Amino acid sequence: MSEPAVKILARSFTASESRRGTLFSTVLLGGLVGAIYAAVLRSMAQQWWDDPNYGHALLVPVFVAYVLWRDHNRYCAVPVRGSDAGLPIMLLGLGLLILGMLAAELFTTRISLLILVSGMIVFLAGWKMLRAIAFPVGYLVFMIPLPALVYYQLTFPLQLWASWLGSHGLVMIGVHTLRQGNLLILPNTTLEVVEACSGVRSLLSLLAAVVAYGYLVERSTVKRCILVVVTIPVVIFSNGLRLIATGVLSLKFVEQADSGSIHTLLGLAFCLLAFLSIILMHSLLRRLSARRILIPEN
Repeated sequence: MSEPAVKILARSFTASESRRGTLFSTVLLGGLVGAIYAAVLRSMAQQWWDDPNYGHALLVPVFVAYVLWRDHNRYCAVPVRGSDAGLPIMLLGLGLLILGMLAAELFTTRISLLILVSGMIVFLAGWKMLRAIAFPVGYLVFMIPLPALVYYQLTFPLQLWASWLGSHGLVMIGVHTLRQGNLLILPNTTLEVVEACSGVRSLLSLLAAVVAYGYLVERSTVKRCILVVVTIPVVIFSNGLRLIATGVLSLKFVEQADSGSIHTLLGLAFCLLAFLSIILMHSLLRRLSARRILIPEN
């Protein structure tokens, strides 16, 4: 049985020839995009390396590459039908790149890359292909650092939540604690909930981890969304517990438990605890779904 032919102008191409042509065009355009965005990608990678808040972003392209490799058979089964609608999307991405460079606004230049890539997919392979690979393309958002305005809007309330939980938790276990804003005054030391202790770092990292976890192990979109939503209170609560542990250690054992290697180890331990809590919640959701008490399968 012969392959279906795709007619372009006066010539016919088989489906395999059309796919090879699309692959060649993708590689060519990919090289051009890499050249145009070289400075943007370099500055973004440097921020991943230097800024602890975005250390998780180093793994985002690796995870996306794994998803594309794992599901490549499903993507290959999608019919390739390029659409001219991708052209204005590509132009929008390039326009945002230019505007971001003129305004020296890093977030705009970086997000324009995802818009340009989406436009390229539509232009070369069509809307069905974009829908098929929507998750790996959308997951790339986690590699883009937040705008400074958004970051600080998140940081301050999280600092206050953490200090409030920490002070109340310490009082509940019998540690005399006075809270003044983001300061926790203990009998022998004062703990300051600085930006790095606000929980933003844990929140960004855990959201990326939970979204990846949900995609790999859960088929229900509803359950995936629930896991993402509960990540926020889990991070806030675990950060409060970390402050309680820091206060107890500072009072009973090591006065400088809020800095150095002990502080780092506590952060890692409670971040891991938060992720394990999400896994336990997922297990509970599955049991409720299996008993048809709550949460539909799809």
